[in-house]
Amino acid sequence: MQSQFEAVRARSLALAAPLSAEDQCIQSMPDASPTKWHLAHTTWFFEALLLAPHAGGYALFDRHWHYLFNSYYEALGPRHPRPQRGLLSRPTLEEVHAWRAHVDAAVCRLLADADAQVLAAISPVLTLGLHHEQQHQELMLTDILHAFSCNPLLPACAPSAEPALRVAASAPALDWLAHAGGQVEVGHAGQGFAFDNEGPRHAVLLQPFAIADRLVNCAEYAQFIADGGYQRPELWLSEGWAAVQTQGWRHPAYWLAPDDPRLALHGIGGASGWHVFGLDGLRPMRPERPVMQLSFYEAAAYAEWAGARLPTEFEWEAASADARFCERDDQAWQWTRSAYGPYPGFRPLPGLAAEYNGKFMVGQMVLRGGSLATPAGHSRPSYRNFFPPAARWQFSGLRLAKDL
Repeated sequence: MQSQFEAVRARSLALAAPLSAEDQCIQSMPDASPTKWHLAHTTWFFEALLLAPHAGGYALFDRHWHYLFNSYYEALGPRHPRPQRGLLSRPTLEEVHAWRAHVDAAVCRLLADADAQVLAAISPVLTLGLHHEQQHQELMLTDILHAFSCNPLLPACAPSAEPALRVAASAPALDWLAHAGGQVEVGHAGQGFAFDNEGPRHAVLLQPFAIADRLVNCAEYAQFIADGGYQRPELWLSEGWAAVQTQGWRHPAYWLAPDDPRLALHGIGGASGWHVFGLDGLRPMRPERPVMQLSFYEAAAYAEWAGARLPTEFEWEAASADARFCERDDQAWQWTRSAYGPYPGFRPLPGLAAEYNGKFMVGQMVLRGGSLATPAGHSRPSYRNFFPPAARWQFSGLRLAKDL
């Protein structure tokens, strides 16, 4: 496991490497965190949940930092307020890197010295820590992209930080995959790793339905905009329409309309059409790419406009077994119509990790699939991502469904 640990830890540093120290300190909104905080928090996780309980005689690198970089683990003590993470100019980035190196060395010593009994005891929390850090690698990209979107210069992340895009040169015509419904098994199966919210595996009853074989693309969403989608209250859920009015939504979060003054700053004329800001910077809208940075409300409104609906998370999971259903290659998370809640028989993880997922099972919606920022191995059919319905800074899009 040592090589896997070292690889995951090195990947976090590689994602952050193109960013300046100033870039890594900024927090553009309360829901996002600075890159430096992500690097520190994932280190805190290994120190607090692995080394302190299991490495005899381990001394904390700096006891004050446990207050600064605890995220939401009430059992481990108080913590610095989330909306104020961008104010943590100290410790410095250099000091955080030194902490990471200290913890990495201690974890490697623990693994080298552990006998079979100790390895069996620490393996679950170490494995969880690796997947936890990979989740934060995805958040590092989404959070810095939001921060850069607030900068009129719209800087691009370095090419090394951008995962390879597997998008066809032109989108195929949308086709519908029919599913007969009936009783199906959902939830994680097998011996591989899964988060606690992916189980227990259980049976659900589905009515016959059809689901699109691909995601809605930018060209199709532009038609929704052109047809007055953001001005038609009959298409929107009540809370969504309120968000449109109060937030001034007129298009996806990182789209720039032809009259956006930031285009002129970049020497782009007003007749140039839609542009989209992404990890590779500001680019003309590519019609065939999946539309992203949508809230649940926008996804639901588009589905209403299209005469369809969003799939439930169980429909999505059942349909993903179809060979024509490519959840990974579509490169965007997909909103479902399912509220995020526990499965029948759900039990939190034992020990200090009990607060990992269960405490968030209210007021959020489930997304399925994966995105261009999702680490390899996390895009399994049972993976349940979740965000509040108004969140739109993630790589979140939509796939249509309908009743049969």
